[in-house]
Amino acid sequence: MLIQPYKESWVVDFDSLKRVLEEALAGLPISVEHVGSTSVPGLAAKPIIDVDLVVDQHVAIDDIKNRLTKVGYYHNGNQGIPGREVFKRGQAADTHPVLDLVAHHLYACRAASDELRRHRLFRDYLIADDEVRIQYQTLKYALAHEANQDRKHYALLKELKATAFISRIIERAGQSEYDSEQ
Repeated sequence: MLIQPYKESWVVDFDSLKRVLEEALAGLPISVEHVGSTSVPGLAAKPIIDVDLVVDQHVAIDDIKNRLTKVGYYHNGNQGIPGREVFKRGQAADTHPVLDLVAHHLYACRAASDELRRHRLFRDYLIADDEVRIQYQTLKYALAHEANQDRKHYALLKELKATAFISRIIERAGQSEYDSEQ
């Protein structure tokens, strides 16, 4: 199954990734956050942990690249999303017991970036609102079924059919955030 029921082990997997990444980036003003569907308790998801490195404005991306290269990542640009840099696992001679065994996506986002804000708003809104979380889960299952459980077809369908839903939730979450600050 492409989309799997929520697993408590996703929190454990994230914590393992976080420890390794914090060690690799020790001394840099960076925090590590669990984002994406696996970060939302009770939400079915693809079993891939989304990780955001929250990067202080004073940190050079080259410093992050150099550190992550040493543990087997390569920089894959921003893939068309400003404020977010993508890092992927390379073909290392030695397999890392965490980084190569826990399926994950790794992004570096500036602390003030719109993309990090979007990740946080969507995650936090789904955690807070059971009804919206169930709606999103239902949508994800339907898309996986329509895609015949094919990962690439699912990604395309999600882009076509879920983007509006996600954007509405982020807009609603941003408005709620603004209202609570007033």
